[in-house]
Amino acid sequence: MPDGDSIAGYRLTGRSRMGEVGTWIDAIGPDGTRGGALMLDPRSMSAPGARERVVAAVTADRRLAQSGLTGLMPIADLVAARGEVWLLAGRPATPSLAELMTGRPGVSPPDSGSAATVLVETAQTLLAVHAAGLAHGALHAGTVVIGEDGTAVLAERGLLLALRGEEPSPDRDLTAWASLARGLAAGWAAGDPRAAQLFDRAAATALTHGLSAARDALLSGRDLLPTGFITRERLVRTIQWWSASDVPTQEPPRPSAPYGAESGEVVTLLYTPGTGEYAGTAGTAAAGGAAVAGAAGIAAAGYDGAPAGTAPPVGSTGPTEAARSGEMRFGPGVPADTTAAQIWRAGREQVTVPAKERLRRAPRRRRRGTLWSGVLFVLIIAAALFLWFQRGEPLAVTAVDVKTPKAKGCDITVNVIGVITTNGSAGQVSYEWLPSGEQPVRHTDSVPSGQSTHQVSLKWDVGGRGTKKLTARLRVLSPVAAGTRLEDKASFTYKC
Repeated sequence: MPDGDSIAGYRLTGRSRMGEVGTWIDAIGPDGTRGGALMLDPRSMSAPGARERVVAAVTADRRLAQSGLTGLMPIADLVAARGEVWLLAGRPATPSLAELMTGRPGVSPPDSGSAATVLVETAQTLLAVHAAGLAHGALHAGTVVIGEDGTAVLAERGLLLALRGEEPSPDRDLTAWASLARGLAAGWAAGDPRAAQLFDRAAATALTHGLSAARDALLSGRDLLPTGFITRERLVRTIQWWSASDVPTQEPPRPSAPYGAESGEVVTLLYTPGTGEYAGTAGTAAAGGAAVAGAAGIAAAGYDGAPAGTAPPVGSTGPTEAARSGEMRFGPGVPADTTAAQIWRAGREQVTVPAKERLRRAPRRRRRGTLWSGVLFVLIIAAALFLWFQRGEPLAVTAVDVKTPKAKGCDITVNVIGVITTNGSAGQVSYEWLPSGEQPVRHTDSVPSGQSTHQVSLKWDVGGRGTKKLTARLRVLSPVAAGTRLEDKASFTYKC
């Protein structure tokens, strides 16, 4: 760590906080943009296979980002030095939702509308993560990061699972999201009973019908939220106050000796062996504090066209043996004036660097691109929420009615009729018949749009001698609000 306050070109600042798997520190990237650095807990990283599992989790996140998912903390690199592993992020990891929920005396907290946007965004991100066969594993207010524009991203996705060697569990994420919703109901919606009930209902829906239904429950209750909440104005004001007034609560972790000293080389863990491709975007550190290039330098200082995996000639400046085995090394043993260092100092790119990497690394264009990317991201989120809020109401059941005919004769089949009244939206309704003395009979029917009533029936075979009064009960299972029971019953007399 040159000067004791940087890692792989990321200059650490004084603001830090404890995360789920280590310590987050705000940092300034090599191009001057704000970012974050997470020093993973060394004890957890020492577990057998932990490093490999963390690399796999980080690689999965980068692939999700490349596919267009913007709801996860953007990862620039994963590096190791002096027995420590650092995750370098493309945006600060502060403030977390937990920090904003703590609040300060005399400062108005964000409103229930701010809570709703956070819940909708985190639910949407989790749905995409689960669709990819993954899970977060440690979702809570401390792993939700709120950006300057009020957008929410999930940090530390999959890292706790990787360190513990556990399999992804979407069900655990559902429980955690429901807990987050209830926490926001008791916090930011404490003075808004209707919104608090909406959040509690969404939490219950997540546990019974999943995140998609919970998200839709929030969207359908938009009329219960403050006017204009979609602009995130209250949330942004809170973040601005927090940025201006917050002070570090702990000293950032520092090594016993600067990185770059002998045996203290910085190693990027995202190099793809056998392909010549570097997955990271930071990859910058060298002995004595001189930065060298990451992807660009490795691509340019190669094997003179030799196939991937071919050993470089003696005395060449190609990747070291560690790089070919899956790690790219910088520092001791690397010539001080490699092609990589020349490219980094000159700020230019060579044709051996893919066009996509050149665009991402050009310092002048990156600042301009970052600005436009931020604007575009805000517009996309606003448009998505607008479309969600404008789409039709989800199916809701408002009433149930049961009628029975007169029973005549012996050993007969009684046709019990039930009418389920809805709000006219399309969807599925689940219900069960509860005939007295018989086993429940469950059904799920599809209801078309524009139809406000749905008729169901129960064919009840009754036989035997004597007279008896029988009752048929119809109960709707979903969709119903949490804590609400929708049912009706009717009776008839059988005589034989």
